[in-house]
Amino acid sequence: MTMEASMPRNGAELLRRAVDALLARLPASWSLRPAPNGAGGDRAVDAVFTLTAPDGQSAVLLFEAKSVVHGRDVPGIRQKLATYSSQVDNGHGVLVARYLSPQVRAGLADVGVSFVDTTGNIRVKMSTPGFYLADRGADADPWRGPGRPRGTLKGAPAANIVRAVADISRDWTIRELVQVAQVSAGTGYRVIDFLELEGLATREERGKIAVPSWEKVLRRWSEDYSFTGDGRVTRWIAPRGLDDLMKRVARTESVNYAITGTIAAAEWAEYAPARSAAIYTANAERAAADWALRPADAGANVLLVEPDTDVPFVRTITNSAGLRLAAPSQVVVDLMTGPGRNPQEAEELMEWMKTNERSWRTG
Repeated sequence: MTMEASMPRNGAELLRRAVDALLARLPASWSLRPAPNGAGGDRAVDAVFTLTAPDGQSAVLLFEAKSVVHGRDVPGIRQKLATYSSQVDNGHGVLVARYLSPQVRAGLADVGVSFVDTTGNIRVKMSTPGFYLADRGADADPWRGPGRPRGTLKGAPAANIVRAVADISRDWTIRELVQVAQVSAGTGYRVIDFLELEGLATREERGKIAVPSWEKVLRRWSEDYSFTGDGRVTRWIAPRGLDDLMKRVARTESVNYAITGTIAAAEWAEYAPARSAAIYTANAERAAADWALRPADAGANVLLVEPDTDVPFVRTITNSAGLRLAAPSQVVVDLMTGPGRNPQEAEELMEWMKTNERSWRTG
């Protein structure tokens, strides 16, 4: 990632940095030059450049600069760029922004909008001439300081709302949602306002709230939540291995727990044999004693986490072996934020969840 230290001051600087970023990554045989006056058609276009391929084919890049972009802005941006492009022979719209979150970038890519942000997140794709350029920049806004409002899904109330809209398939009123999620009405409005701003919730007729994609909500939640980051983590060794540990856990009556990670995911979408166990528990020391675990500074094969919220224990599932598993919506987010192969395991589980939605979501 390449990024200038200071925040862009205005639209002109946004455009300069965007063009510089493209030029720095452009193959030597391609060119990117300012287009002649009038080439952009609509006067509202912020900048117009000509991209030329080695064989002489060219496209007109129409840049739209916006300092801040939220998820709900994506449809309007798509329409505006499509209008610009329709006025120019072989025109191609490109959004330029100070910073684009992973959720917004995914939304832009889904509707075929090219983009460049000044942290180095780039995706420019067109068919004539055949061109595809992509790069990865920041996944968090580097210029969002304490004086700027920060949207977030951190904390127990937001987590409970996310889990509710993911686990239960329905349209909601605020009253229904706060009752199920067991949060205050103020929190409910705040979280729904944030999801609406991100383009993840819409307000329907008669006060109903629709959440079209539980998958996108979970992916957005994973930006603010993590298995090891939202609780007290302790590390242990199960001296007789994980199979013996699971037998002991299945006999547990005195400890509140929920298994997550690879072992839980294997119930629905096995990816690879588990090398370690990840378990939420309300009392790590008591659980460790009941399960004959030994403390470990190195070589641990068991992680016990005392979560900051009770949400991992909500809507757990007991399998045929008597093991209490965290809900798939919880497990997949824990894997998304985990180390090593965990993100790949999350994608496997997510595919199972999309295919088998009726088996884990309630109506």
